[in-house]
Amino acid sequence: MAFLRYSLIRLALFAPLFVLFMFLKLGAVLSVICAALIAFAVSYLFFQKQRDDAAAAIHGRLSGKAKPLRSEGELADADAEDSLLDAHPDITIRNSGPKTRETKTPETKAPEA
Repeated sequence: MAFLRYSLIRLALFAPLFVLFMFLKLGAVLSVICAALIAFAVSYLFFQKQRDDAAAAIHGRLSGKAKPLRSEGELADADAEDSLLDAHPDITIRNSGPKTRETKTPETKAPEA
């Protein structure tokens, strides 16, 4: 949420500056460059706390320590599995990976001499 908030602040700074520079007829490319530079400078100088919160949120998500995001279906499946395991404590689940199908080769007899 912190990253979204910081991004919206930057966008709120960029958009009016871009419109202003387009109104001043600087051209589209130059307007984008000037608006981006000014928005960057203002957000860098005045929104340090929001920037640090956004950086911490990104670091937390990419560090590998964050909880994985799960869909509602996955959460429902996990709850159903937990309730089944609680109701039947004698059942164990082994997550050994996918089973491969073993194929048997036909036995051939050696020719009798």
